[in-house]
Amino acid sequence: MARTPWFYALVGVLIALGFGGAITGFVLFGASWFQLLIAGALGILFTQVAFLAHEAAHRQILDSGPANDRLARFLGNGIVGMSYSWWSSKHTRHHANPNRAGRDPDIAIDTISFLAEDAATARGIRRMITRRQGWLFFPLLTLEGLNLHALAVRHLIGRGHVKGRWPELGLLALRFAVFVVPVFLLLPLGMAFAFLGVQLAVFGIYMGASFAPNHKGMPVIDRDAKLDFFTKQVRTSRNIGGGWWATWLMGGLNYQIEHHLFPGMPRPHLARARQIVRDQCAALDVPYTETTLWRSYGIVIGYLNRVGLAARDPFECPMVAEYRRV
Repeated sequence: MARTPWFYALVGVLIALGFGGAITGFVLFGASWFQLLIAGALGILFTQVAFLAHEAAHRQILDSGPANDRLARFLGNGIVGMSYSWWSSKHTRHHANPNRAGRDPDIAIDTISFLAEDAATARGIRRMITRRQGWLFFPLLTLEGLNLHALAVRHLIGRGHVKGRWPELGLLALRFAVFVVPVFLLLPLGMAFAFLGVQLAVFGIYMGASFAPNHKGMPVIDRDAKLDFFTKQVRTSRNIGGGWWATWLMGGLNYQIEHHLFPGMPRPHLARARQIVRDQCAALDVPYTETTLWRSYGIVIGYLNRVGLAARDPFECPMVAEYRRV
């Protein structure tokens, strides 16, 4: 796949300018509650860097695999504060089996239940959440940024084998020293906590709002179902319309179908691949799903609420008739 260094150089320059502006604003505002605007801007910038880390992990940016891996590790650990090795393992399994019950970690049981049978097992606080999880989904995303940082640390200090454990821990420590420590040194304690809270909330919402529309509410595949690669990837993925602005907003994730079919394809080529894929889907009579961003959020909320009905009565699940399996 042809690389597009000019595009990623442009994105990198724009993000660097954004960070430069945020740092300048942080210094100029001093001990002012206007700092929360800077915190929100940083949440957006960190998410944009996460998109680049995602693309580097898929080897879309640089010419060699090892160079892309190093870039993804630097961006993911050193700037965003996530663990590249944890994310890479999880994301590889997702791409191999998107929306496949028992195999896709992105629909594994968590605070949110993505499968009716998981919702039916919810107890205690998780059951209370699950019953209204569609409406609670976006509020809960305010905690996702903190969760991603916690998962990174837990993964890297765990006993299992971790490739590149110490470089990743070193990058996380460097990020903590460069980003977190100055916030608490230069701002009053309460304001510093508020600053980090806003930054993490914006980061979590932006990340979740970019990834959730891609598969949530699309057909779920039975664990042992037999599907060819093309059908499996297309039927479980959803594109978001909007053209160039959606591509910038979502880091290319708006072309989720094409991304799953061609994971190594750089962001600028996805729009052209879309028409080819649509034509092929029409020829093969495979459903090609594309909708607006706001409509996708409505679909996600509705789907999660329907799944959550299983938590209301574990012995009589109204999702059974509606639950879509292929």
